[in-house]
Amino acid sequence: MQITSAMKMVSAAKLKKAQDAITAMRPYSNKLTELLQSLSATLDEDSGSKYSVQREVENVLLVVVTSNRGLAGAFNSNIIKQVTRLTNGTYAGKDVSYLAIGKKANDAFKKTNKVIANKSDLYEDLTFDNVSEIAEMLMEKFVAGEFDKIEIVYNHFKNAATQIVMTEQFLPIVPIEGDDNVNLDYVFEPSKIEIIEELIPKSLKTQLYKGIRDSFASEHGARMTAMHKATDNATELRDQLKLTYNKARQAAITNEILEIVGGAEALNN
Repeated sequence: MQITSAMKMVSAAKLKKAQDAITAMRPYSNKLTELLQSLSATLDEDSGSKYSVQREVENVLLVVVTSNRGLAGAFNSNIIKQVTRLTNGTYAGKDVSYLAIGKKANDAFKKTNKVIANKSDLYEDLTFDNVSEIAEMLMEKFVAGEFDKIEIVYNHFKNAATQIVMTEQFLPIVPIEGDDNVNLDYVFEPSKIEIIEELIPKSLKTQLYKGIRDSFASEHGARMTAMHKATDNATELRDQLKLTYNKARQAAITNEILEIVGGAEALNN
């Protein structure tokens, strides 16, 4: 009970910092992605970016974001179940590979021999620059034709008690559909294509960084909740054991008293 209570307090302290980080960057990331998708939707097919090329999906890469440690309830198992569901359902018959971010993801899928890289050490220094290196590797593999589609599977942080499993398409970039009049008030300088080519790498790096930051905050929230429940269960168990102990102790004392009284009566007789 003392151990789980201490782990809960540690996770609560880490959660505050991680929550502030993801909350601060979400508006920027969402707006950048929205802007990029809107601009991509206005380009002709011939002038489209190399990152928005739609190919027949045969080779799929799933970026699986978990934690390095357990004791976080269903945090990791939910991600692994979703990835397994995608592998055996949505992409059944396709060649599916994995990029593991987190030791639990690597442990779950390394036996398939389809893990192209294990980036579990990323959490030791979770910075935008380190995540950018992974994003650049993913972009290179997509442009080279090694993968036709790349998706990120991670836990979206809603609050300390709720984490939502998300599956986001990373590449190719999906243009926004529907509103043809969107972004007509934009003035492009120097040109729309040059702006998009500059924005795309930055947007993709930010998208991946946001997903990993989301998962990082979700991990501490899930662990705090799990340790809170474990502490409550341990407290309840301690109370039950105390009651059982006191009953046994009271019964032993009562037997001793009865033996003493019985012995005294025997001596008097």
